[in-house]
Amino acid sequence: MRKCVPSSQPDGLSRRDLLFFAGAATAGLTVCSHLAKAATDGGTIAIRDVNRGEGVFAYIGRTRGGFEQTAYRQVIGAANEFKEGDRAIGVGAEDAATRANARALLANTTIRDLHDHPLFEDDLQKLIWQTTDQAQYEKVKDWTMGQLKEFLLAGSEEDIKSVMPGLTSDTIGCVPKLMSNEELIIVSQKIFNVMPGTKLGAKGYMGARIQPNSPTDHPEDIAWQVFDAFAYATGDIVIGTNPVDSTVDSVATVQRALKDIVDTFQLGETIPWCVLAHIDVQGEVSERFPGTVSTMFQSLAGTDDCNKIFDITNEKIVNYARSKAGERYGLYFETGQGSEFTNGAANGVDMMVLESRKYGFSRAVGIELAKVQPRGAWLHVNDVAGFIGPEVFKSREQLVRCCLEDMVMGKLHGLTIGLDICTTLHMTVSLEDLDWCQDQIMPANPAYLIALPTKNDPMLSYLTTAFQDHVRIRDKFGFKVNDAMWDFYRRIGIVGQDNTYTEHYGDPLRVYYQYRVAKGDGRSRDTIYAEGRQKMGEVEARGVDLATGHGANIWDLNPALAAKVKGLYDDAKLSLWAELTPDFIARVPDVVPIRTPSADRNDYIAHPTTGETLSPEATSELERLRASWGSSIPKGQIVISDGLNAKAIMDDGHLAPYLDEMRRLLAEADVSMSDRNILVTSGRVRVGYRIGEVLFADADPNSFRGILHIIGERPGTMHHAYSVYITVAKGKRWSEKDIDHDITRLVSNVADTALPPKEAARETLTIIREIVGRNVNGSRRYG
Repeated sequence: MRKCVPSSQPDGLSRRDLLFFAGAATAGLTVCSHLAKAATDGGTIAIRDVNRGEGVFAYIGRTRGGFEQTAYRQVIGAANEFKEGDRAIGVGAEDAATRANARALLANTTIRDLHDHPLFEDDLQKLIWQTTDQAQYEKVKDWTMGQLKEFLLAGSEEDIKSVMPGLTSDTIGCVPKLMSNEELIIVSQKIFNVMPGTKLGAKGYMGARIQPNSPTDHPEDIAWQVFDAFAYATGDIVIGTNPVDSTVDSVATVQRALKDIVDTFQLGETIPWCVLAHIDVQGEVSERFPGTVSTMFQSLAGTDDCNKIFDITNEKIVNYARSKAGERYGLYFETGQGSEFTNGAANGVDMMVLESRKYGFSRAVGIELAKVQPRGAWLHVNDVAGFIGPEVFKSREQLVRCCLEDMVMGKLHGLTIGLDICTTLHMTVSLEDLDWCQDQIMPANPAYLIALPTKNDPMLSYLTTAFQDHVRIRDKFGFKVNDAMWDFYRRIGIVGQDNTYTEHYGDPLRVYYQYRVAKGDGRSRDTIYAEGRQKMGEVEARGVDLATGHGANIWDLNPALAAKVKGLYDDAKLSLWAELTPDFIARVPDVVPIRTPSADRNDYIAHPTTGETLSPEATSELERLRASWGSSIPKGQIVISDGLNAKAIMDDGHLAPYLDEMRRLLAEADVSMSDRNILVTSGRVRVGYRIGEVLFADADPNSFRGILHIIGERPGTMHHAYSVYITVAKGKRWSEKDIDHDITRLVSNVADTALPPKEAARETLTIIREIVGRNVNGSRRYG
């Protein structure tokens, strides 16, 4: 849910790439029907005068004179607990009375009626129908949704699993709408879908995906975070890092680093590794460097339209499942509510149902995977609930609700499902709030959580679960780590034979020492420890924190690290609200300053779409620039936006070195560039596309034109980094005005303390050459 923020993404962007900055892609839709009254924000509906025993379709027929698809979607959406994302697409309930009425209508509606009236039909919906067990469907099709709810609350796990395969994703996506948080927990506590040959996903077990992200993909940064996780006896389902650079060679380098740790500790049958690049990149790495790829990852969406932006199709993912024939490990998917509407691809359907469709996609792939994996399908899903931002939902209570909904929907699809209980720095959920959220969600027993050295991701700039949070949760709720991995923690001395932590708990040097010994290193303990301390210092100097020891409780960060994390959090809040200063704007060479329609910083953060379009004044300014070119239209235009961190653009040594080096390299490559720098206040990624569509409207339809969009990244790390979004297309595509993320690639984490600006410029030129050399923007693998 993403999430990866690659610098070179040959075959589309992951969910986390797309959502890292994009924000919502479409404005709230104006609602117009007799049953739905538009509110002042144009995004909520009202439902009044519901008759006793009336279902959704009877109500629509009575109030509309027949079936009406938009009204159907509105009623189903209005049954949700309130989230900003549903309001954005026009299906949010206006008030509690509307919500109660929508739920009453839904409770009286039969499963058959929902099956016969898909909320949205595309190839993904057809795949879900094809992989729904028809014999089991026949058993339940005449139940009302209210009856299904009561069955789930009263029935045993065996009873529930006997009908689960016959439930379509629309049905599964609707039943949690009828439940309270407490009821969602009751259902989740009953259903456990265990990974084959393990205790992962079993009742009473709660594991971890180690997420060893590095701002520079430095193998030592990644390896030491893994050692750090092992020091807290944390990590058992996958070691998965989000890459900065998703070129094949870079991904292969990181894959090898992870494989080395797994092989050295003889964990090949216990824990897989994964580099979360686009699945096509992983596939190419596997072909070019056999044996380096273990579990394969991909972000999923709930509509064909959004999956196209992710550069995947049903067929492609099914083919990747088939390619895992005979292997121990299979596929790992990431999902999360809101990705469709933030990319303009929700098609009027509410976020919960679309999330459920992702699980239906996963279930279908799991069925295919089971045909080719001799020990059973190894497939799990990570729900990234809070990664997008306040356009989806804002509060800690909504985060809890979202996680509980997704747990039930995933489990009812038969999936091993974990959570990323996370928040962005531009939401109102604090570091302390995350602990509260964990405690509300853990009774539902997710299969696993994300795990970092601290709550703060050093590369993705968001807040999630620390290694020591896992220690706290295991202590409070009695959860266990997968047995085979716990045996390993005993073997390396982090856990004693009595299953209590030893004096080596929280000491990554101990793990490093065991790693060197396992490699046959005959040096003394003191020598290896000294080397390890030096390496740890180098890792931390690159902005990657490593947890050691603990505070007052064994699940508390040591005081110095806790203070540092709090300082980064405070700096992030300041960075989020920072604005481009008049002095800085004046110092940008050959600047063309423009603004989006965002009224102010608050409007920009609360309403992302305002930062994605051009104001009339901005359009006029761009048209004047275009007119000044005459017939000599340059090949490219540089755009600079503040994004979510204006400091990333304004900090000394950030923007100027990149601009100077980029223009020098392009001149040497004989690529003509506009000599002006367009500077956007309150700009998001998509405004760069709109700028290109204005500037290149009259370009040669068969000649490439490109936008290099420099934009401040999410705050939250020491780096104040920015990204460069690279969008190159032929003139015809620009004139058609349909440019979007599916053809964009990027260089990320650019800062004087992360990826150096001059090196980022060189990577940018490499990517441009790859795009033009291929002469295509689509996928190279599996259609």
